[in-house]
Amino acid sequence: MSPRRNRPRGGESPAPSPGGGARYGGGAATDSWQGEEWSVRPVSGASAQGKRYRCPGCDQEIPSGVPHVVVWPEWGGVDDRRHWHKACWNARDRRTTRVQRSRNAPRH
Repeated sequence: MSPRRNRPRGGESPAPSPGGGARYGGGAATDSWQGEEWSVRPVSGASAQGKRYRCPGCDQEIPSGVPHVVVWPEWGGVDDRRHWHKACWNARDRRTTRVQRSRNAPRH
């Protein structure tokens, strides 16, 4: 039995992913919001194990293991990445800019 081939035959190169997803991982797309270009990368629930984030759209926690999206400005750095619920990112234009936190809510 011959070994499995992991490359396409004929020496063809695989096509690059749209949106330049090689910067912070694969699968990133580009979206326009507030006059800027933003890179949006989906995160599966399996790869979000052990970490919890706070969604800037609804100010609620994204629990460990929940699929969501990571968004950063096209020319931003690693510190500019934010984790959003997918529904919150899709509804970002309908959200208010001032989120009212309760007294005991953490400010991060």
